[in-house]
Amino acid sequence: MNKTFDQVVQSASEVVLDKGPELKSALTCILAGGHLLIEDVPGVGKTTLVQTLGKLLGLETRRIQFTVDLLPADILGSQIFHPEQRSFEFHKGPIFSELVMTDELNRASPRTQSALLQAMEEGQVSIDGQTWTLPEPFHVIATQNPHQQMGTFPLPESQLDRFLMSLELSYASTSTEIHLFQNLDPRTKMKELKPLLSAEEILKVQGEVMKCRVSEKVAQYVGVLLENSRRPEFPGMSLSTRAGLALIRASKAWAYLDQRDHLRPEDIQAVLKSVLSHRLGGNHGLRKGAEWSALLQSESHVPI
Repeated sequence: MNKTFDQVVQSASEVVLDKGPELKSALTCILAGGHLLIEDVPGVGKTTLVQTLGKLLGLETRRIQFTVDLLPADILGSQIFHPEQRSFEFHKGPIFSELVMTDELNRASPRTQSALLQAMEEGQVSIDGQTWTLPEPFHVIATQNPHQQMGTFPLPESQLDRFLMSLELSYASTSTEIHLFQNLDPRTKMKELKPLLSAEEILKVQGEVMKCRVSEKVAQYVGVLLENSRRPEFPGMSLSTRAGLALIRASKAWAYLDQRDHLRPEDIQAVLKSVLSHRLGGNHGLRKGAEWSALLQSESHVPI
């Protein structure tokens, strides 16, 4: 199975150029059963990355373009009245999919943003007193524009905390851009991609990932990280218990991809930036959160 995931990253790298580490982080997030936040300027391949992964992993994928006039019903669905039957019928919205891309999430109003909270936390939505279960697996990969850009609404801390991991794509290297200018758009290769996995296989792997063992040493290390973030002099936001659990979950998926059934402190360090940047940075953005993640890591020694 691990060879299959290597092939997923390799095949995706032929479409999303120069983004191998970011693709592995995104795959780690999905195998950990979490949601992913991608923050960057328009035009660096965020949408292409999500569509490529969805196709290779065999997940039903839908895209929702967030705008200032988008309403919660446009995401969740709504009750439609049929006069002939004198009854209401629920029409499911695009949230009812295995992989949902919410594009430019922070362009929508806070009311619309909050429509995702229950779905991301519980895997279900409640509408007009009825609860509807979402498909399994269910993952949200959201993109957001940098907070300093016009027309954005900051995501509240409660919403940021629903994302297991986050990342920036950044610009491609100059050599990669020159290659793009001289050759066909690599996105044309997306039509040729074939699913390498299925939703059922993803669910099975997610169950195996959670079986990874956590030693007392690793648990202590995560505890030290949380404790150091809560010091009054630490510049970033303090980390909750949920943040510690997120570190463990993401690290288990990282260890699984490394063909291990137990965690090492190195696994925590490998995913630390992706798990903590949006939590520490808050509305300061991922870049500032990454700086504070590095500071926190340097000040938190592995217990012996």
